[in-house]
Amino acid sequence: MPNRISSVDSSKNWVDALTQSSFLFRGFDAAWLGHYLSGDRLSHEKLYSNRPIYTAFRPNESLDHLYAVISGGPVIVRSTPLDRIIALTYPGGCFGMRNLDVSYGEVCRSFPSLVEAYKTTDVVTISVHAIQSMYEESDVFRARYGLLFELREKFQYHLLNCGTYPPQAVASLLRGIIYQERLLGHETTDPDVFVFDLPVDIIARACQLNHRTVEQVIKGMTQIGMIETVKSSDSGGDLIRVLNPEGLKEVYGTTRDKVSWWPLR
Repeated sequence: MPNRISSVDSSKNWVDALTQSSFLFRGFDAAWLGHYLSGDRLSHEKLYSNRPIYTAFRPNESLDHLYAVISGGPVIVRSTPLDRIIALTYPGGCFGMRNLDVSYGEVCRSFPSLVEAYKTTDVVTISVHAIQSMYEESDVFRARYGLLFELREKFQYHLLNCGTYPPQAVASLLRGIIYQERLLGHETTDPDVFVFDLPVDIIARACQLNHRTVEQVIKGMTQIGMIETVKSSDSGGDLIRVLNPEGLKEVYGTTRDKVSWWPLR
């Protein structure tokens, strides 16, 4: 079962964490936010890999809280029957809003999809009543909340542009993640470098490629200096540093036989 923490002191600590690191709550006054998140409206959960969190988009069903990712992850959404990953949420982001009866969540529905943590993830859950109150009373919160829906749609748009040409497919995914994280304000100290925990398995399932093909694409992109992989025992060796985000545009727009470093024709 998820680990829930509900003491007053712990709640205050999680409110502070939200104002510092979560896109939806970043920069808000902690006292103002604490007013909406008092009592049982906020709790902490530790989500473990390979354990379903919930099934999204079930007919006539909605969630009773929003999830804000504090650390770990990513959290993925997997569609059926192709078992394709159609959403990625990293620390600082939120998920569950498309299944809340607030704003676009009242009409934004899709086919049933499994939501799970790909790796151990710490989240703060916020009740739908608190979300509704802040949505009605804060213009800034309302604008950010709307952007979360926009980013989900645009991420899936990038996946729609994943053709059968492997370099283009992987570039489409990387550009989709970069676009998402850039608008969420998760840039590193160097605005031209992005670092993601992105295992080969996630790339393969998002792009509908086999693992060996993904490994070949990563090798080619590494050789030309577009990305580099970071070996770390803490991350499990899954970190990818995108060193040339603008260079991805050329690969993103290519079709078969147009990338010189791809050996297969």
